[in-house]
Amino acid sequence: MGKREEMIKEIKGLMLQPERIRNMGIAAHIDHGKTTLSDNLLAGAGMISEELAGKQLVLDFDEQEQARGITINAANVSMIHEYEGQKYLINLIDTPGHVDFGGDVTRAMRAIDGAIIVVDAVEGVMPQTETVLRQALREYVKPVLFINKVDRLIKELKLTPQQMQERFVKVITDVNRLIRKYAPQEFRDKWLVNVNDGSVAFGSAYYNWALSVPYMKKTGVSFKDIIDLTNAGDLKTLRKKAPLHVVVLDMVVRHLPNPIEAQRYRIPHLWRGEVESEIGQSMAKCDPKGKVVMVVTKIIIDKHAGEVATGRVWSGTVKTGQEVHLITAKRKARIQQVGIYMGPERVNMEAVPAGNIVAVTGLRDAMAGETVSEEQIEPFEALHYTSEPVVTVAIEAKNVKDLPRLIEALRQLAKEDPTLHVKIDEETGQHLLSGMGELHLEVKLVHLKEQWGVDVDVSEPIVVYRESITKVSPIVEGKSPNKHNRFYIVVEPMPDNIYQAIKEGEIPEGRPKDTKAVAKKLAELGMDYDIARGIVDIYNGNMFLDNTKGLQYLNEVMDLLVDGFHQAMDEGPLAKEPVMKVIVRLVDAKIHEDNVHRGPAQIYPAIRTAIHCAMMKSNPVLYEPYQKVIINVPYEYMGSVSREMNQRRGQLIDMRQEGEVMIIISEAPVAEMFGFAGAIRGATSGRALWSTEHAGFKRVPNELAINIIRQIRQRKGLDPKPPTEKDICPQQ
Repeated sequence: MGKREEMIKEIKGLMLQPERIRNMGIAAHIDHGKTTLSDNLLAGAGMISEELAGKQLVLDFDEQEQARGITINAANVSMIHEYEGQKYLINLIDTPGHVDFGGDVTRAMRAIDGAIIVVDAVEGVMPQTETVLRQALREYVKPVLFINKVDRLIKELKLTPQQMQERFVKVITDVNRLIRKYAPQEFRDKWLVNVNDGSVAFGSAYYNWALSVPYMKKTGVSFKDIIDLTNAGDLKTLRKKAPLHVVVLDMVVRHLPNPIEAQRYRIPHLWRGEVESEIGQSMAKCDPKGKVVMVVTKIIIDKHAGEVATGRVWSGTVKTGQEVHLITAKRKARIQQVGIYMGPERVNMEAVPAGNIVAVTGLRDAMAGETVSEEQIEPFEALHYTSEPVVTVAIEAKNVKDLPRLIEALRQLAKEDPTLHVKIDEETGQHLLSGMGELHLEVKLVHLKEQWGVDVDVSEPIVVYRESITKVSPIVEGKSPNKHNRFYIVVEPMPDNIYQAIKEGEIPEGRPKDTKAVAKKLAELGMDYDIARGIVDIYNGNMFLDNTKGLQYLNEVMDLLVDGFHQAMDEGPLAKEPVMKVIVRLVDAKIHEDNVHRGPAQIYPAIRTAIHCAMMKSNPVLYEPYQKVIINVPYEYMGSVSREMNQRRGQLIDMRQEGEVMIIISEAPVAEMFGFAGAIRGATSGRALWSTEHAGFKRVPNELAINIIRQIRQRKGLDPKPPTEKDICPQQ
């Protein structure tokens, strides 16, 4: 039997022992040291040669990842590590660091129980580090810390051991501050990282060495040895004395939970159903003999196998030929193949039990976030993304004959990456693709051409704005076209704390299962409890409430009213841009007794017009997306950076000096950031290092709003003149 076959046989055996499984991710900001770390872990597990580790970039197997030098897709691999005479199965997901691909991080966090947070020893904790740590803790994923690029402190910055220690203490303190801030209440103290217990390791992923306090005590290797060997350039001895994979994977086995332990506390927070039920207990206990429950975290298109759904098995054992329910899609499907990942390769298995990460084919209608189960159950909590699509491009097929293939390709892209929004504009015939940023869209368009062979014309990037209001409206009447149904609507601005609670997932989007619990939460945040009890639906950061009393036939049209509310929120009255932070209250209605006279053609326009008219009476405003921009630049270029940001309506948030480098943090509108990469390189002679993260939406200044509304309306083929209240509100 060959080495690979032996490894697969061992993996199969360990899959049946959940106490010896660790499902973990590696998360960092844009830092290729993270992928080098993954490579070295694979080399240590005997899956690639040590010479190629850090150069082969095994988990960055996509051509664009290799060319751009960044991780774009979360990549899975299963490997074995021996610790204190016992073998452990480690299912690893290497996640992207760039803010544009944060959706992959969110999805990966659902599948794993623990994460290695990688922090650059030179740069320290960056805003994107905070973002990925927050994503992990929101999903009840326990963190450990790896401080990377310590070799740079020794060789480049020539710090003394005392100065290095101060640097490490600062990084650990910053990470623990974030854990205290974002961790679930019961784990705020338990999950703090600590050098002495070995939940912190430091080293150099590029040069393949690492140290931790337990490893130093066990082997006698000291930090002085590391400094001496680094200065002498004896990397071979260094790797032998302090092998990275041993130190890091020992830390993983010691400090990250196994599925039996993790599912006990994760299931009550991630699953909406009754935990004391038979299926709830099966998941909480990670029972391989229970009914199958799996959550899909990623869809990959394989040239040979078609759609491959990757996900976490929470209960039961996934086997070939099983019939399962796709809970959200409301469809049945039959599993065709079952397997695991070993880097870019998928290895078929007969069965994969609870506690593991699995790859299955046959779930054709599944999307990321889908709950897959043997029987009808409550779905898992929806995935909460940290940012929203803010940049759009219009694309058209160069050849008309490619149109059907283009539509199919766009559907597939949106299925693989739910943070990508696809819309076919019936009026213009254009296909609109919305993503997290310029790079996100650029990567997807390359996939479109290379994987699907479709040549497209692409417009200049367009910013996605939001519409909102600033005051409470009077009661507005909306009549159905046949005049037999009337709805009385009030709209009001949503308080920031309620909007934040929705975005953070504290208040779930959609139709609430437990209206009393949601009403109680809203009351805690300052809303009148009697009004909050009317909660019907939460959609894209907007809320629909039924504050009527005992109206006949209302229940029979409620689904239509919610659909009409969605339509009104998808396209606001100013420029048909999405609406945010609006509370819509139904306060009264007159509904025809005959259902023939209250169908969709009557209800939709009535509710939609009423909401838009009420918004026009509430001082409607435009919001634009902002980015936080973090720039590291030598002191002498500080003025050039400030001028560049000022020209882009940027606002300075913070500025601090670390050695010879200035760290400038500012915020700027996404609309002003196109072409920034070239401009900042030119302004600083290529000396600036910079990264961005989503910074939410801010109100567009009044002096700019009119022109922007005109431009949006013109682009959409509407009358460029901004609408007035008279244009939107029908004459009563």
